[in-house]
Amino acid sequence: MRELLRAELRGLTAYGAPQIDVPVRLNTNENSYPLPPHVAQAVAKAVADEVTGLNRYPDRDSVELRKDLADYLGHGLGADRVWAANGSNEVQQQLLQAFAGPGRVALGFGPAYSMHPLLAVGTATTWVDGGRDGDFGLTASRVVEQVRAHRPHVTFLCSPNNPTGTALDPAVAQAVLEERQGIVVVDEAYAEFRRPGTASALTLLDRYPQLVVTRTMSKAFAFAGARVGYFAADPSIVDAVQLVRLPYHLSALTQAAARAALAHAGALLETVDELKAQRDRIVRELREMGLTVADSDANFVLFGRFEDQRAVWQALLDRGVLVRDVGLSGWLRVTAGTPDETSAFLAAMKELA
Repeated sequence: MRELLRAELRGLTAYGAPQIDVPVRLNTNENSYPLPPHVAQAVAKAVADEVTGLNRYPDRDSVELRKDLADYLGHGLGADRVWAANGSNEVQQQLLQAFAGPGRVALGFGPAYSMHPLLAVGTATTWVDGGRDGDFGLTASRVVEQVRAHRPHVTFLCSPNNPTGTALDPAVAQAVLEERQGIVVVDEAYAEFRRPGTASALTLLDRYPQLVVTRTMSKAFAFAGARVGYFAADPSIVDAVQLVRLPYHLSALTQAAARAALAHAGALLETVDELKAQRDRIVRELREMGLTVADSDANFVLFGRFEDQRAVWQALLDRGVLVRDVGLSGWLRVTAGTPDETSAFLAAMKELA
């Protein structure tokens, strides 16, 4: 049935990282630490309490969850300025459905999150890659030049950026917002892992109604399996995505689990500092091995440069360590894990040095 597929989808492959059963899996930027037992029990109870009511549809607007997410984010936000969905991917898809689509343009700056162009294709939006500097940096002048050249309806910025781990200077986002061209989506999926002094785009929300800041519970909250993403924006943008969201898109079980997790945010976020320490350890020790390593404000590290990164990826896999080949020539990406997982990765790299 390939001939019946939309032309722009032919030849593409579905997004996904290899799911291989090996001792050390550091390829998908998950939090390596499981939920603490008392938090797991609280989540299980919250879900169990919903089970007897599964004959009824959930709150289609997830109001109580949005209140909890707003409280977590702070910055004076209320539920009317927060929206939640099944992972930040669905949130971003809804934004494209509402503000982009056929005849409209989305702009990004690669290498960046590889789902953004796929979401654009899926919504029949023209995708433009504005590129980055040689050191993976992104300057305000470059971004503004691309915005003026392409007049995008949606501009994607990532901070920290995936796969490079580099944070975005808020001045870059502000320069784009001053152009008043379409909506500007700042993807902050890894925001909780930022180094001290790295600001969030949330500080700009009150000044720019066209700004959207997307977040996720998958990473810092160790909640990837629950699939909960959200954004903060002007109420008019929250209203807009409700025009395109599927009815009852967020199940009662998901809402209950997420609210229970947010009630224990302090306990869940205790692992963030531990993972940041392992990230910094990876950066330091890989550089001591003579490798080039990008500065990281995320829970992962981009490192290279290799003549054949695929061969290095395979050699690590042969040693029981799975990292990510993101398709960037000469580079690989590794997630910061537990101390033991990090030690296993670094030991394997020393063998290959």
